[in-house]
Amino acid sequence: MTKTANRARHALPLLPVLFILLIGVIVVQTFTSCSSDDDDGGGGSPGGGSSNTSETVTIGGRIWMRHNLNTNVPGSKCYGDLESNCAKYGRLYDWATAMALDASCNSVSCAGQIGNPHRGICPQGWHIPSDAEWTALENAVGGSSTAGTKLKSATGWNSGGNGTDDYGFSALPGGNGYSGGGFNSVGSYGFWWSATENYSSNAWGRYMYYYCSNVNRYDYNKSYLFSVRCLQD
Repeated sequence: MTKTANRARHALPLLPVLFILLIGVIVVQTFTSCSSDDDDGGGGSPGGGSSNTSETVTIGGRIWMRHNLNTNVPGSKCYGDLESNCAKYGRLYDWATAMALDASCNSVSCAGQIGNPHRGICPQGWHIPSDAEWTALENAVGGSSTAGTKLKSATGWNSGGNGTDDYGFSALPGGNGYSGGGFNSVGSYGFWWSATENYSSNAWGRYMYYYCSNVNRYDYNKSYLFSVRCLQD
């Protein structure tokens, strides 16, 4: 996929709503290869093992929330505007909302306002994982090429695309949304934000697809609505 095509896709949420709904299906279908433009490749071997409680999971010595965040803040949405989907998948957030920054940060760089770590809308003592922390998670479970299988929930993914959930991370396919309206890909894709910008209107994220074994890294338009998974400070 060319850079021109990539940037056109990132601009889609700025188009009129009806056009978004038509094109959105096409956009997500472009992610059906099991590697992303910016896949880091991963590597290494499982580090530190895992231990589970009802709400947290420890992987590679770091404590993650076991479920997607479901904090109701202005600008967040349930997939399909159904509360039952929030209960199952957590809420969907644009990047600025997830980061607890002004909405203008979806279109301009706000690097100077991003803490290390950056709490965002996570509870006290937790933060939005950075791009590097997502990579560390992938490496702790054996590398990005197989991390999807190991981190995905053992149920809930379309067409037999469930994972083995070896570490209790229980990633579910919550799909994505568009700030202008519309939703896509529940059951097939899970998308998660990082706290790391790539440039003014894009930030790094991760996605998992039902028939892929890997975790993919990509820089997304900040106006997309993705899931959030918090990491303990």
